[in-house]
Amino acid sequence: MNKLINKAATLIEALPYFQSFRNEIVVVKFGGSVMENPELIKQTMRDLVFMECVGMKPVVVHGGGKAISAKLKELNIETHFINGLRYTCKDTLAVVDDVLHNEVNSNLLAGVKASGGKGNQISGKDIITASKTISKCDKTGNEFDVGFVGQIEAVNTESILKDLANDILPVIPPLGIDKDGQVYNINADVAACKIAEALNARKLFFISDVPGILKDFKDEASLISTIYIDEIDGLISDGTIAGGMIPKIKSALSAINSGVNKVHLIDGRLQHSLLLEVFTDEGIGTQIIKREVI
Repeated sequence: MNKLINKAATLIEALPYFQSFRNEIVVVKFGGSVMENPELIKQTMRDLVFMECVGMKPVVVHGGGKAISAKLKELNIETHFINGLRYTCKDTLAVVDDVLHNEVNSNLLAGVKASGGKGNQISGKDIITASKTISKCDKTGNEFDVGFVGQIEAVNTESILKDLANDILPVIPPLGIDKDGQVYNINADVAACKIAEALNARKLFFISDVPGILKDFKDEASLISTIYIDEIDGLISDGTIAGGMIPKIKSALSAINSGVNKVHLIDGRLQHSLLLEVFTDEGIGTQIIKREVI
């Protein structure tokens, strides 16, 4: 009987969150090594179906991770980097396009279906207008070409909103296309942020294989639970936010400044991490928010 009472108490704790987030759009970027684990994929998709069933409007944006690297290796397409950035040649772009749509996206949609939900692939090529990215070297300032990598100019939300209105979970691979029909590979973190901005999403979640932002990257106990946007520059300067986390956080900052209420970084390796962050008083991971003005 106590177990049953505890279950009821958990639902009661979640009730204010159900009420608060009903009909609210949330964008979930799914990535990291959690995408290589079928059980974690199943778990995350089940949590997203749960969120949709209690009235939320989740939208998923995903990367390709190791699946793309494995396919490039299988096809003997060499991966090379320029100033630390992956160069995307025409052959690489074709692999990225194929793997994102026909492998990764299909697996995520299968997870949605297995949990009794309705999912739909919306290709980034159909909703994201992009232009070629020209990168600059941090040290010299000189421009360099990274191939078919794009930056987002606009997001057309019509098909996303149509799916959400019909209780369908959109699952989006991050590619874009320019006015001449050229396809570009888009950073999935940036795509998630720009899509969240365009949808005026209530929340943006990054699910990966790290617990959040750590004061000491070697110590998961040093998790920073809340970061205010006016602290971000300082955390970048002192090295707390470093490497690939910098563009993610800068894009998150842009999303918040454009109206997204909160950005959450959570560990997809933890069972039901998404539900714990949304529907419990304690939450997990790192949340990035504006500082309240008193």
